[in-house]
Amino acid sequence: MTIAVIDYGMGNLHSVAKALEHVTHENVIITRDPRRILGATRLVLPGQGAIRDCIGELERTELRGLVDDVLTRQAKPLLGICVGQQMLMERSEENGGVDCLGFFQGSVDRFPANMRDAQEQRLKVPHMGWNLVNQHHEHPLWTGIDNHEHFYFVHSYYVNAADDAQVFGTTQYGSVSAHVAIGRDATFAVQFHPEKSSRAGLRLLENFVTWTP
Repeated sequence: MTIAVIDYGMGNLHSVAKALEHVTHENVIITRDPRRILGATRLVLPGQGAIRDCIGELERTELRGLVDDVLTRQAKPLLGICVGQQMLMERSEENGGVDCLGFFQGSVDRFPANMRDAQEQRLKVPHMGWNLVNQHHEHPLWTGIDNHEHFYFVHSYYVNAADDAQVFGTTQYGSVSAHVAIGRDATFAVQFHPEKSSRAGLRLLENFVTWTP
């Protein structure tokens, strides 16, 4: 088995790869070679930075069609991470509005200004640091992970999925219940960084590499 971390120039590639190597003895590669991506048994789509840049680099490296094809055919498990989750939605508000891959129905919205917590303290944007995740529905990738476990976040925009059945995890930040884990068929995507989320994040990655949709 080979796990391919898709290298289109945007993402925390080496940290993700090292975390995967920590939880599996299978071959983990970082690649933008279409043949190696198509030959892999599992794929990871990372993302970091502005979504317009991520979509642009995916197109520039001529990998968008390949990712679209993998998603459409659902030929193998795919894990989206951070902006890799946002890219799977229909459209993002970031950068004045950007069309995304459209695998999931729904949008990527900016956190409202002037949000406050329960103690009326102003909340900063980006949402950065540890926050708990409510397991909205059961999923094999939650195996061995407690409900309301903490994961590590860095984001100013959040996913708002249209289909509640595809929402597997939510996180409350101020007035927003962000859809931070979504799934459909052989695709699962998270807003948080499992590679930076200690034991719970490593367990999610371990579950991914043994998941049979």
